[in-house]
Amino acid sequence: MTSLRSLLSGNIKKRRRFLGISQSKLAERVETSTHYIAQIEQMNKFPSVEMLERIAEALEMDSPELFSTQVFTEEAIKIVQDKVQADLDEVSISIKQKITEIRIIKN
Repeated sequence: MTSLRSLLSGNIKKRRRFLGISQSKLAERVETSTHYIAQIEQMNKFPSVEMLERIAEALEMDSPELFSTQVFTEEAIKIVQDKVQADLDEVSISIKQKITEIRIIKN
């Protein structure tokens, strides 16, 4: 069974990385130190309710999602879907370009 502390620290770290922000940037957004954010992510500190709310806001999520086991699975699926769609779009453009080249050569 996963502890709340472990779930929280992992979700903060995953979401922060998903958003592409550093610990120092997150610390700046929640008006705390980088060291404190690192301590939370390393499971050495557990933030107050007020700090949890500020962290959630800074990470663009609802506070309860900080303790969710599913939120990042859904995000991972969305990332993969977006990547597959981008790849399909690229292939489609490439095929259209080849068809145009063939038509030019034929004429």
